[in-house]
Amino acid sequence: MGTVRAALVQANWTGDKESMIVAHEESARRAAAQGAQVLCFQELFYGPYFCQTQDAKYYDYAETVPGPTTERFAALARELGMVMVLPVYEQEQPGLLYNTAVVIDADGRWLGKYRKHHIPHVRGFWEKFYFRPGNLGWPVFDTAVGRVGVYICYDRHFPEGWRALGLAGAEIVFNPSATSRGLSSYLWKLEQPAAAVANEYYIGAINRVGVESEYGDDDFYGTSYFVDPEGQFVGEPASDTDPELVVRDLDMDLIKVVRDRWAFYRDRRPDAYGPLVAP
Repeated sequence: MGTVRAALVQANWTGDKESMIVAHEESARRAAAQGAQVLCFQELFYGPYFCQTQDAKYYDYAETVPGPTTERFAALARELGMVMVLPVYEQEQPGLLYNTAVVIDADGRWLGKYRKHHIPHVRGFWEKFYFRPGNLGWPVFDTAVGRVGVYICYDRHFPEGWRALGLAGAEIVFNPSATSRGLSSYLWKLEQPAAAVANEYYIGAINRVGVESEYGDDDFYGTSYFVDPEGQFVGEPASDTDPELVVRDLDMDLIKVVRDRWAFYRDRRPDAYGPLVAP
């Protein structure tokens, strides 16, 4: 399978949607200049994390998918020859809104989307006000760099989706997030390496950075990283205070090495797991 050069973008809120989009376009171009073949942005990448409060005016950040932003980045993906994962606020129709990630192939083709399944509703993360739970399953997309899956933020606390993506053949899973210092930082470098080991694939974990004081006091701590199927960080995690572009080489041959070593997929016992899905 060889090596895939992959990129993550952790960014701070610039103050308006257009400047956020421009900043991410610039980051994609910098990643391409460094040879990146696939890139993922942070959760709800073109806006603030407005879920710190409950106000219907923020529904206006939602777009159709495909729509203006995804079409704009599809053209950029085609220009740069880069696979892109775009986490957006999706409007299926008025009143039907989802936390979604769109996957664009390196030739600009729209491959499909994933909708966040697990929706939190706690202080600082009032997401049930804004999003319906995902209803498209656990898709894995055949891209120019291999088989790519997506999990979004709060999803990462639930092992079932990680496994579903692995069973569907995922080789790289991106987890775009917006997670706050003091709440989840003790889990950030634990859960995703553990999921990479349990499911024997690469994970790219992305978190935004900074305090968006207009919306709340969540302190997003960045620390984006790639982790390999042995649970090892690929290079150092990103800054916990500053925007950063993370570009890393992923040795995709390691996936087969680890799967042959442990054979977790062979030794699963789905016949015994029925009670796990009982309500």
